[in-house]
Amino acid sequence: MTRSPLAIVAVSLACVFLAVLVGVVAWVAVNEPRRVPFDAEFTLVDDRGGPVDQSMFRRAPAILYFGYTRCPEVCPTTLFEVADWLNALGPEGQDLKAYFFSVDPERDTPEIMRGYVTAFTDRITGITGKPEEMKKVVDGWIVYAEKVPSENGDYHMSHTMSLLLVGADGRLKGLIPYGTHRDVALKSIKDLLL
Repeated sequence: MTRSPLAIVAVSLACVFLAVLVGVVAWVAVNEPRRVPFDAEFTLVDDRGGPVDQSMFRRAPAILYFGYTRCPEVCPTTLFEVADWLNALGPEGQDLKAYFFSVDPERDTPEIMRGYVTAFTDRITGITGKPEEMKKVVDGWIVYAEKVPSENGDYHMSHTMSLLLVGADGRLKGLIPYGTHRDVALKSIKDLLL
C-alpha cells in the first residue's frame, strides 16, 4: 500500500504540532509559580527588631515584595502602589499582610527599613537580617537578586520586580507584575487572597 504525499504531509504536520504542544506544556510546567508551601527555615527581623521566621507565611494571606531601600525607582513606585491597594481594599483587606523583604540586608538595617516602609504606610512590614538568612527566603521563593557593581565603586541590586501573592496556607497563589494596572492588581488580590 502506498501513501499519498498529502497523507504524509498531514501526518508530518500532526507530529510537528504534537511536538510543539508537548514543548509548550513542559515550558509552562517549569515556569508555573510555586504552588507548594514555603518550607525553608530562616530567622530574620522585622523593621521593629522583632524576630520573624517561616511561620509568618501561614498566619494570613500576604503580599510579598523583594527590593531594597536604595532602589531609585521600582521599589518606591511598587510600595506606593501597595499602600494604595491596601487603602482601596479597606475593611475587606484588613487581614491581608504586606511584607517588604530586603535583597540588600547588608545596608538595610531594621531602623532604615522602618523609616522607609512607614513613609508609604504603616501596613507594610520591612524584613531584613543576616545575608545568609535572607538568601534562604530569596531562594525559597525562587526570587532573583544580585549585586551589580557601579562605576563609583558602590553597587546596586538587580532583583525580581513582581509581587508574590501568598495564601494563608503558605502557598504561592499568583504574581502581580511590575506596572500592573491598579484595577487588575486589586482584582487579583481579591480573587486569589481574600
